[in-house]
Amino acid sequence: MRLTLYLWRQKSPNVSGEMVRHEVDGITADMSFLEMLDTLNEQLSVKGDEPIVFDSDCREGICGACSLIINGVPHGPGYGSTTCQLYMRHFQDGDTIYIEPFRSGAFPIVRDLMTDRSSLDRVIQAGGYISVAAGPKPEPNANLIPFDITERAMDAAACIGCGACVAACPNGSAMLFTAAKVSHLGALPQGQPERQQRVTHMVQQMDHEGFGSCRNYAECQAVCPKEISIDFIGQLNRDYQVSSLVSPQKRRGQLKSL
Repeated sequence: MRLTLYLWRQKSPNVSGEMVRHEVDGITADMSFLEMLDTLNEQLSVKGDEPIVFDSDCREGICGACSLIINGVPHGPGYGSTTCQLYMRHFQDGDTIYIEPFRSGAFPIVRDLMTDRSSLDRVIQAGGYISVAAGPKPEPNANLIPFDITERAMDAAACIGCGACVAACPNGSAMLFTAAKVSHLGALPQGQPERQQRVTHMVQQMDHEGFGSCRNYAECQAVCPKEISIDFIGQLNRDYQVSSLVSPQKRRGQLKSL
């Protein structure tokens, strides 16, 4: 296969970028999208040109690092998959493909197709954890959890923090990401003592990072590689309303009792 690629090239965060045309050949249908970019970089290096900078790590759909917008869609035309799980069999010989980084004010571009998505990490750091006291732990089977609750918690915990929901949202909202991180802890007994302060702090940090407001477009759900439902956004909103009714003194008393 021979393809025409229009890729976003930007040397640093402080300079303007532009779409640059590149030709790549020798592509097979069994290559992943990232392997296609590897092939392009090899061909550019042979010519003495600057390779394309893009992010990747596990290449197994686990880490969420491969954050690319392909023909206007985060992670490309595949459903329920990341960019590294997208194969070139989805394209035809002679196709033109447009490749951009995730677009969001909260995701500044580092170089070319690589963005800084550490804002999502800071949202997790604001409350996406549980505090466990040192010492003997209760018997795991002493507090049985209904199957439907564990399944719902696992559905939310499947979020890999790729940021596709942010890139797809017209408002650049991170509500689906934050809702998943809040809900998977809030559904389990271990997450109950900090449930109110967790949702408050994570939502406040999300707003501080500059993410937009949710308007229920559901574009986030459509592109999520783990198919996380916007039902969790409703759960987040309910938890946030409850949290707003709990006094700061009561929240501090709950934490001291841990």
